[in-house]
Amino acid sequence: MMNNKVVSWALRYVVVLALAVGTGVQAQAPSPKHFSGVFNDYTPATGVAGPWEMHGAWTLKLEGDSGKADFSAFMTMEHSDYWILAHPTTPPATSLNVDNPGTRSPHTHHVTMTDAMVSYDTSLCPANSPATTVPGFVVTGPVSITGNGSPAPFEAKGPSTLQVCINGGTEVQFSNVTLVLSGPATSHFGGQPIHGVVRIVRSSNKGDSDKI
Repeated sequence: MMNNKVVSWALRYVVVLALAVGTGVQAQAPSPKHFSGVFNDYTPATGVAGPWEMHGAWTLKLEGDSGKADFSAFMTMEHSDYWILAHPTTPPATSLNVDNPGTRSPHTHHVTMTDAMVSYDTSLCPANSPATTVPGFVVTGPVSITGNGSPAPFEAKGPSTLQVCINGGTEVQFSNVTLVLSGPATSHFGGQPIHGVVRIVRSSNKGDSDKI
């Protein structure tokens, strides 16, 4: 009888230990560190010679537990149909020249932010509509922006700041991204949120060389 009780208690201990180890493994599961996606939006119609169409792709990497992150994006911009209709060109004087891509002033931008600060207080992030319900994180820091491969003209007016917010909902934890600029860069992009989507979420360095 004594041996049976000893064996029974030993088995219970093994089961409890196994459950504890399993729970510990789940609690220490790697959290996402690498994010990437695309964005498509418009600038305002006034104040920035807009509206401009904005199309691009972005990546963001959380630097471990340092509280820092690196962000980069590349994008194209061109005037929208609304701008073309509001600014008819010549010749001829009656033509809107909608079919001439050159009148849209197409150009490119590369956006980089290094060692930016990471916060999990998303109360200052723009609201999405319909609203996202699962808070994520926000990355904020000085940003460098090119125009057609050279420093953008507004860079000479002083530094600009970029806020990147990532959050989501009950089905997709990380689904939405918003970019908000402040400083001289708003003279071209505006200060409104630029909306995009999270396409890939990873917890390891695997695939860092993959193209978006």
